[in-house]
Amino acid sequence: MADMINLTIDGIPVAVPKGTVIVDAAKKIDNDIPVFCYHPKLKPVGMCRMCLVEVGTPKMDPATKQVVKTEDGKAVIAWMPKLATACTTPVSEGMAVRTNTKQVLDARNNVLEFLLTSHPLDCPICDKGGECPLQNLTLAHGPGVSRFEYEAKNHNAKHVPLGDLIFLDRERCIQCSRCIRFQDDVADDHVLQFHDRGRHMEIVTFSDPPFDSYFGGNTTDICPVGALTTADFRFKARPWELDSTPSVCTHCAVGCNITLNTRLETRTGGHEIKRVMPRQNEHVNEIWTCDKGRFVHHFTRSTDRLTQPLVRDASGKLAESTWEAALQLVADKVRGKHVAGVIGDRLPNEDAFLFGQLLTDVIKTGSVTMSPAIPAAYADIVRGFGVGKDTEFKQIGKGDTILVVNGDLEESAPVWFLLLRQAVVDRGAKLVMAHDHITKMHRYATKTVNYELGTAANWAATETMALGAELKAARNVLIVFGDEKLSADGARALARALANIMIESGHAGKANSGLLPLYPHANTQGVFDALPEQLASTVAVQHGKRQADVAWLIGVGDPADVPQAAFTVVQELFLTDVAKSANVVLPALSFAERDGSFTSGDRRVQRFYRALPGMGQAKPDWWIIQEVAKRLGKSWGFHGTTEIFAALADSRPDYAGLTYELLGVTESQWPPVGRADLYYGGTAYDNTGGVGARYAARAEQSGFTAVSEAVAPPSADMESLQHLPRTLYQAGELISRSKVLAGHVEYRNSEMTRTAK
Repeated sequence: MADMINLTIDGIPVAVPKGTVIVDAAKKIDNDIPVFCYHPKLKPVGMCRMCLVEVGTPKMDPATKQVVKTEDGKAVIAWMPKLATACTTPVSEGMAVRTNTKQVLDARNNVLEFLLTSHPLDCPICDKGGECPLQNLTLAHGPGVSRFEYEAKNHNAKHVPLGDLIFLDRERCIQCSRCIRFQDDVADDHVLQFHDRGRHMEIVTFSDPPFDSYFGGNTTDICPVGALTTADFRFKARPWELDSTPSVCTHCAVGCNITLNTRLETRTGGHEIKRVMPRQNEHVNEIWTCDKGRFVHHFTRSTDRLTQPLVRDASGKLAESTWEAALQLVADKVRGKHVAGVIGDRLPNEDAFLFGQLLTDVIKTGSVTMSPAIPAAYADIVRGFGVGKDTEFKQIGKGDTILVVNGDLEESAPVWFLLLRQAVVDRGAKLVMAHDHITKMHRYATKTVNYELGTAANWAATETMALGAELKAARNVLIVFGDEKLSADGARALARALANIMIESGHAGKANSGLLPLYPHANTQGVFDALPEQLASTVAVQHGKRQADVAWLIGVGDPADVPQAAFTVVQELFLTDVAKSANVVLPALSFAERDGSFTSGDRRVQRFYRALPGMGQAKPDWWIIQEVAKRLGKSWGFHGTTEIFAALADSRPDYAGLTYELLGVTESQWPPVGRADLYYGGTAYDNTGGVGARYAARAEQSGFTAVSEAVAPPSADMESLQHLPRTLYQAGELISRSKVLAGHVEYRNSEMTRTAK
């Protein structure tokens, strides 16, 4: 435990770890010292002076070198002659702080009056109105009137684009540098800087393309004024008009906690997501989200959403149908037939579980697997040797080793990139990078290993002995890996080789150690876990080689994952290329229109909640599955996902003991950066939806033994080498419906193609 320091703040005693600054120490006793430039996730700089306080330390007798005390034994405090910045002053033993004296209050008033000399009087139309720290702190601590003439203020052109996602209002900027420091210190994207000096100083971007960062939206969250706004939200709504629903991002394996801000639109008469905001979960994403998670939500109200069942008629065209007719047709077609089911890894746990039960227990002549197929080839190994149940990324640091193999952290799991970068740069963890090309994470590597394209499994199985002594000596070992340029067999061989490294180094089944897979979507692990156990032994078979009487596809986007069948059923959001060739197309709800649970790549099970009404006649996938089962004579009678998850937990040992109630448990988090502390942490939302729960890896269980597979790693699969590595802005059905990201998708894909050539 860290050394504790004792001090008093306004006469109230408080004990905090050594190194804590006064602002954070005051937070421990709910004493809110106002700040603008300070942010608990950034290094302090003391620029705005809003946090000035009186500071004193115990008076020392120069002769005895002892603390001078009063007659009643209390230390005599020697007060500093000038006010000190509470955000840059670390606490010391016996320190005394005064935060509410006339001198302090006058200083706050003066700082605010000075800031307002250059600030526009546009609060009624400012996007930050209602959640603006400057507005709130001015009302609490500032002058009631301004002595500065309006005509003497700076007047600049409004809303200058820093890029195509973020806009700058130069008049509103108070030069706190939070945005610059976030990009420099957290994201390591040096794309913003101050230009000029004095009253004409402003934020500029100098990257090409402008503001080239995956984390631009985070700068708008931590901006304490309305200077930075996002392209899809500015001028669209006011914060007090919005309903807020806790949710989980679906776009990668991190499982970032988000809040969906929605509103009824009088223009369309329907509810829409107006913005996606971070929801604090210090176990998962802290308060950060990548821009893909922030801006791709537009697909939920896309005008080309499927809203009614479609059935192919006698003329060969897909025509609108009723639910009754479509469901009965599906039931008739699958009865007694060989049905090959495939479910995508964006679907929730509950739907995957019910789909597996339908095909194996009701239809009984069915088989089921998941899409994409390659991650399914090694998900059982991750379940066995994934990170320990009590793993906390913020505890990884000096003495620990992070090994990244065959994966690009920033492209595949951006927020894990932020968190693991901090483990290396800020806390001293060793980083070993093994890849066939350079990634951004290579900047921080202690050691770099290169291998031939597509031979990651061979390297892991044969060459890692050179790392053996180093890994055994490490306090903890975290192995992050991807399946880039690998076939299913190659990906499984890589995962098995890395699991053997965990065993041989003595770190299997330990907290802060284990495998961390760069899965493609939010619920790759969860879908695998929810499907029948025998899935692991069959996933290496390519879907395209499977043949069946009926193919039933739920959320499957890749035609390569589609089995050959005479009759095809598709459940989807859009009329995709796969859906266009189906015999029956059933409209499904998006994640925002229903509830359920996802299991992230580090096996944390988390709930998400319904934020929008469904579009048209679309239904949740589990409802469709249950309705077909009913027509086949099986009456499950599930009324919602709560009951389905309970059934899943009862039948899947890894999920034993997990309930919706447990997943929904919240906890106090440090630092407190929720809605009550807008000036302190920005516009992140409190975690009202639960922090989730991670289930234990099987290596943590007593008696668990691992048997190394004797199969030699395959040579590079030339077919798999044709595919470009996965990128954050890779073209797809969901991201293509976000107009604000269209330019990024086009640019990134052109860059990948150019680099590949």
